Amino acid sequence: MSWMFIALVMTILLTPGPTNTLLASSGIQVGFRKSLKLIPAEAFGYLIAISVWGVFVDRIAETISFLPALLKMFSAMYIVYLAVKLWKSATNTDLAKTTIIGSRELFLATLLNPKALLFASAIFPIATWNTQAAYMLNMGVFLLLLIPIAFFWVFMGDLLTSNKISWLNQRNLQRTASIILIGFSVPLSYSAMTSL
Repeated sequence: MSWMFIALVMTILLTPGPTNTLLASSGIQVGFRKSLKLIPAEAFGYLIAISVWGVFVDRIAETISFLPALLKMFSAMYIVYLAVKLWKSATNTDLAKTTIIGSRELFLATLLNPKALLFASAIFPIATWNTQAAYMLNMGVFLLLLIPIAFFWVFMGDLLTSNKISWLNQRNLQRTASIILIGFSVPLSYSAMTSL
């Protein structure tokens, strides 16, 4: 286990992205405590996505060369879908009754998150995919790092709603999160189209 691996995982997990945006949005929408149920969904999403990218996609991509681009395009479309859903819910006057970010949405967003490919192909040591012991060690460390960082993003969303600045309200924060999600989908779509 290297300190470089730990530092890179922490840096990438702390970087704003689709999953972190949704965690913060849930903190904004339903508060810290109710949003904690999303953390296992993120963990399982990354566990599955990183494992699939690490073990299968490189091998499959040798025969189906357009597969990585197709997966990127699908990820971008799902992120746009979430952004539209988040934008529309911001106009709802009774947001307490409308939870649009559930475990299923967060799981799918994480499963399709391009960070999983980055983790599998560049951050996790190559030995991770060679032995079960190396896989368990590296994935275990990854998941241990993920949990407090997910708490941080939920806490940040919850903290933003307690601010007394008038324009920093739930509606504006959700719409900002929606725009950020669209921002993530654009380069992902471009990358997918240029690699076809």
